[in-house]
Amino acid sequence: MDDILLARIDGNVGLATLNRPEVLNALSLELMKRLVDALEAFDADPNVYVIVLAGSEKVFAAGADIGDMADASLVEMYERNQFARWMRIKQIRKPMIAAVSGFALGGGCELAMHCDLIVASETARFGQPEINIGVMPGAGGTQRLTRAIGKFRAMEMVLNGRFLSAQEAFQAGLVTRVVAREQFLAEALRLAHEIARRPPIALKLAKEAVLKADELPLSEGLEYERKLFYTLFATRDQKEGMKAFLEKRPPRFEGR
Repeated sequence: MDDILLARIDGNVGLATLNRPEVLNALSLELMKRLVDALEAFDADPNVYVIVLAGSEKVFAAGADIGDMADASLVEMYERNQFARWMRIKQIRKPMIAAVSGFALGGGCELAMHCDLIVASETARFGQPEINIGVMPGAGGTQRLTRAIGKFRAMEMVLNGRFLSAQEAFQAGLVTRVVAREQFLAEALRLAHEIARRPPIALKLAKEAVLKADELPLSEGLEYERKLFYTLFATRDQKEGMKAFLEKRPPRFEGR
C-alpha cells in the first residue's frame, strides 16, 4: 500500500509516479487519495515550480479500479462523491505534465487530460471505453476530450470505445509531443525543468488564463487575461525579467 504512489522532488520539479503494476495502475480510491495529497503538497511547496505525473513504460493508467464500483448503488456512489478529488486536481495552480506510455484509458485518459501538457511515448494509447462496461466517462472525459479533439472524434471514442494511437492523438491536438518509448519520462522531465526556469508566479497565472479560454466567451477571456497581465507588474520577477532583457543577461527569477 505504501508504494502505490511514488513521489520525489528533482530540483524545482515534483514527480508523482503511479505504481500499481499488478493491476495496470488502476485508479483505486486509495491511489487517488494519495495522488491528490501528493499533488497538493507539490503545489504548496515554494521550491517546486512544475509537476510531472507519470505511469510506467508499460501503462499510464488503464482506468478506474472497477472493484471499487461494481456493486455500488446510486446512493453509495452519490455519498462517496469520489469525483471531488478530481476537482482538487483541477485546482492545482502549477503547470502539470503527464508522461504517458502504454494505455491511458478511462480514468487514465481523464487524468492525463487534467494535466497541462502531455508527453507521450510512441506506444501510448488513449481511450474512453467506459461504454463497454455499461457506463460513460465521469471524470471529465466527455467534456475535456471534446474540447481537445472536437465533437466527432470524441463521439467515436466515447460511443464506440475507439482508442487513439500516440500519433493520432498528436495530430488531433490531444498530445504535446510524441517520443520514443524509452525516452518518454526523460523527455517529460526535461520539458519540466525547461519550464521551471521561467518565473513561477507568471507560470501559474499564464496557466490560469489558458484554462479560462475553455470557460469564458472571448471578450471576457481577454479581459481576464489583461487583469492577470497587469497583476504581474506587482512582482519582483517582472522587474528582473525586463531588466535582464535590457541588460542582455539571463534573468534570475525568485518567485516573488
